[in-house]
Amino acid sequence: MSVAGSVRRLALQLLVLLAMTVPAAIAAGAPTPHLALEVDLDPASRRLDIVATVTPGVRSFRFALHESLGIKAASVDGRPLVITAAGRQGPLRVWLARLPSASATLRIEYQGTLPALDARLDHRQVLRQLPPMAAPAGSFLPSGGAWYPQPATLFSYEVSLSVPGDQRALVAGRLLNEEIPAAPGGRYRARFRFAHPADGIDLMAGPWIVREKMMPREGAEPLRLRTYFTRELDEIAGLADSYLDETAAHLAHYAKEIGAYPFSGFSVVASPLPTGFGMPTLTYLGVEVLKLPFIRATSLGHEILHNWWGNGVYVDYARGNWAEGLTTFMADYAFKEREPPDAARAVRLGWLRDFAALPPGSRQTLASFRSRTHGAAAAVGYGKAAMVFVMLRELIGTESFQRGVQGFWQQQRFRVASWNDLQQAFEQASGQSLAAFFSQWLSRDGAPALRIATASATAIGNGYRLDIEVTQGTPAYALRLPLELNFGDHLESRALQLLRAQQTLSLALDRPPQSVRLDPELRLWRSLDARQLPPILRQWIVAREPRLLQASAFPTVREAAAALAGRVFEAAPREIRLTDLDNAPTPVLLVGLHADVDAALATAGLPPRPDDPGQRGSAQVWTVASQSSAPVAVVSARDAAALRALLRPLPHYGSQSWLVFDGSAALERGVWPLREEAIPVTHLPAGAARKETGG
Repeated sequence: MSVAGSVRRLALQLLVLLAMTVPAAIAAGAPTPHLALEVDLDPASRRLDIVATVTPGVRSFRFALHESLGIKAASVDGRPLVITAAGRQGPLRVWLARLPSASATLRIEYQGTLPALDARLDHRQVLRQLPPMAAPAGSFLPSGGAWYPQPATLFSYEVSLSVPGDQRALVAGRLLNEEIPAAPGGRYRARFRFAHPADGIDLMAGPWIVREKMMPREGAEPLRLRTYFTRELDEIAGLADSYLDETAAHLAHYAKEIGAYPFSGFSVVASPLPTGFGMPTLTYLGVEVLKLPFIRATSLGHEILHNWWGNGVYVDYARGNWAEGLTTFMADYAFKEREPPDAARAVRLGWLRDFAALPPGSRQTLASFRSRTHGAAAAVGYGKAAMVFVMLRELIGTESFQRGVQGFWQQQRFRVASWNDLQQAFEQASGQSLAAFFSQWLSRDGAPALRIATASATAIGNGYRLDIEVTQGTPAYALRLPLELNFGDHLESRALQLLRAQQTLSLALDRPPQSVRLDPELRLWRSLDARQLPPILRQWIVAREPRLLQASAFPTVREAAAALAGRVFEAAPREIRLTDLDNAPTPVLLVGLHADVDAALATAGLPPRPDDPGQRGSAQVWTVASQSSAPVAVVSARDAAALRALLRPLPHYGSQSWLVFDGSAALERGVWPLREEAIPVTHLPAGAARKETGG
């Protein structure tokens, strides 16, 4: 659920706007630019007053401020300075300060009334560039929101915060001191320092209750762990303590796996928005998300791991975002590997299903992935990238992989790193060239379409030769191909090298197997056969030309159905009639009340409502698993209110085939089974010729 990459990406986009080198490393021997902010925020009036003192390290300092903010005064080393307008880009005003020297210190006083924070924003809107926003229920000033004058390169900073006494506020960094008002009407003040090179500052404020735990560390200062929870969350028995305990456990685990935690603490901060942001030293999670019981064991670990990958080693976005894939592999996927084997396989299947659901034109290379702005990008930047690390670990071995991760961390701490730097770290750890491996998975946007064409066994002397003809399309990938041999009374696993588009792989065996299966554990990134794939909601979410079929005539139901389709589909849907169902192959979302949906399915000749999800709950969602016409997904609801309750949750369940909802809560969910086929082995007489041998 993390969008840490989006937070960093927006800050870097701001630098691109200003025509700077992004992300710019600090030149050797040059001092790190420094920014000091004195921030006074009143969420009720949305008033923001800031005094910024910046040593940008350049003579011509170009920066942007949001249009809601106006410059009041400026000076350089105590002397007044006129800052000139240098253009505009959307809601941002660009300013230019000409300084007497690159070492000069610029002081800017500016103020304004921020836009109101709208808690009704959905997760897709949150992924877009947000302005600085304020409200009594919560304020969020994102790093890409142009609320401070940002230096052109990575910079250090110190921020002093002042908010009303019933509010708390923070930015990423070490908490130096704080003042809690003793009486009503006072101000809460806190000061934070981030001494490492940073690429942005995110500010959060809210009416939080703060809980704290100090985590001891051997040979190092203890870590300050905190929760900044709303009163509602704080009153849930044991919730804050559980988050603090789980945070400590995750930090200890990753410090052992990678290297010492690089910061002074970590905070879990409640957001009024449906966010999943990861910043250095903290995560900013939606209030409703924080209530979910599985978050502490899964998503929290993902956000904490971003303190190593993305916030401890920075991403060279120009050459592809590796951090989301590595974090997904070492957090989300690693959690499943600790469960029974089927759990990790289900995750791999989910990655392959999500990718197969993408229209061909929406696929991108890993080298071009920047951040998750839509489902298609997530399938590549998270799923494919994580699978690359699964395959890499199997290729070089677990010990070499571990050494590579630790070496990468030691070499790249607080530096901007690329996929190439990762490749070099794993090459050093394994002692082998990985150029071909990384090249094919980073530079190509597809996946091999693997298929066993024939399998035959020939008697040779006292044994047998098994010949397996495999095709994969062109141009060929170089693959370590897993195979499962079924001998009737037992199974055997083998792995052979596949290098060509069509190749016969051979094995010497004591006796012939009955059948053979290709990659049964789904450990290769590949295009699953469309006939095998269970339809999942992702196919509808990312559809380029989706269609909406209304089953009910009631105006309130139709209005709710249209709103739901607008939230589910990433592209605007076209509404059709039942008679138009077979006029195009593009996905259709059929929405209506229970009786109307059942009637529409019967009229269209589609399969009736399945036992799962049946008519349980207030609403049911399912994809039609067997169809000869256009792909159809169904939303069946008790009433218009049940449809409206799906507006926020349903887009999050793209990896599912069916769901049962009670209001907005998903009670049950599932995926139709993968249809897998074993290829029978043909027995040939001794001396039979074979076409070609490889592997």
